[in-house]
Amino acid sequence: MSQLDGLGDWRRTHYSRDIAPGIQGTEVTVFGWVHRIRDLGNVKFVVLQDRSGKCQIVVHRDRADRGLLERVERLRTQYVIAVRGEVRRSDSRFGAEIVPKEMKVLNVAKHPLPLDVTGAIPVELDKRLDSRVIDLRRESTQAIFRVRGVVVNAIREFLTRRGYVEVHTPKIIASATEGGAALFQIDYFGRRAFLAQSPQLYKEQLVGSLEKVFEIGPVFRAEKSHTRHHISEYTSIDVEEAFVTADDVMRLLKDLIVHTVDVVNRRCRRELELLSCGPPSVEPFEVLTYDDALDELRDLGIVVEWGEDFPMPALRRLGRQHEGFYFIVDWPTMSKPFYLQPKRDNPDLCEAFDLMCGWVEIASGGTRVHQRDLLVRRIREQGLDPRSFEFHLRAFDYGIPPHSGFGIGLERLLMRLTGRENIREVVLFPRDVERLVP
Repeated sequence: MSQLDGLGDWRRTHYSRDIAPGIQGTEVTVFGWVHRIRDLGNVKFVVLQDRSGKCQIVVHRDRADRGLLERVERLRTQYVIAVRGEVRRSDSRFGAEIVPKEMKVLNVAKHPLPLDVTGAIPVELDKRLDSRVIDLRRESTQAIFRVRGVVVNAIREFLTRRGYVEVHTPKIIASATEGGAALFQIDYFGRRAFLAQSPQLYKEQLVGSLEKVFEIGPVFRAEKSHTRHHISEYTSIDVEEAFVTADDVMRLLKDLIVHTVDVVNRRCRRELELLSCGPPSVEPFEVLTYDDALDELRDLGIVVEWGEDFPMPALRRLGRQHEGFYFIVDWPTMSKPFYLQPKRDNPDLCEAFDLMCGWVEIASGGTRVHQRDLLVRRIREQGLDPRSFEFHLRAFDYGIPPHSGFGIGLERLLMRLTGRENIREVVLFPRDVERLVP
């Protein structure tokens, strides 16, 4: 295109989804991208796509004026255009179409395109991620992130209604949040610092004043896992509450998941259809003990040593036995972070839980240690130095109440809600061991 048109005083009056028989005869202005072009000789069909969907523009060569026809003849897929015209009924699958009076070409797209936006030609995920900006014009990809937005809003609304205060804790920290997970080290004005693995310690301190808090924000894990459910930067939904136990926050978490699935079912019907999926069942929300899970696996021929976490083959077998959401409780104390409370009647077990959905761990949580002496002992038992946690321990000198909480991995929850098998599909620009761009 030799010269692009300016936006001028043109403004959108309708989205593609609004172009329907009920507004026949209305003059509309639409904006979007050229999704597909069909040339039938004397008639040219241009399918325009915007954030709401698609609509059809019909150009009759023997009726269009010269300026309009010139622009139409030069169009290629993914050009950015503006169309002003009249809506009329159509026998096409769209039910209505736009007969243009004017058209503006606002920008062009380089050809050949790196991938087929129509979805007619399968594309590997890595290639899609390399060209994420154009991949996001695929309806199925857009559907994932529309669901994501609904999920985040549903969770925020639910927790806010229940009196939780939304907080934002530092993502640049001086020491590790917990043992066992690698840290991204950074230079902080000549001092060593780290990207936060979790807001865990900060949210525990905050229950000493605000009592009920939640945070939705990024966390960073430098684990070299390169699996379909691990990434280096993800979004954590963290909740912490004073004067409650693990049982209380398990009920809260169940209510939160039930609410979120209900909202997605009601508000995202079109998106779920595009993704050919439906959210998993929220019944019956079974509760298994860690020992129950070991016994089930042993009956299936998979032996896991007591105290060990479940390896992926074991989780996949458990997932086939329990397809919906279910809790695993009463974990060995040695297998969980130092801040989880050992059980009074059996200190070898702790008041911790994992929420699973099929084979994927969605959330983990439990009752926290709120006594400084016990917390110091637990830190040492995990081979950590209490001096590294002095800023955190100091808070426990001033009356931190009994408290419990959990953290949800948003992307893992989204995998289950959208039926995706790879966590990278539900992240706009994923970061993992091999990917730092785009």
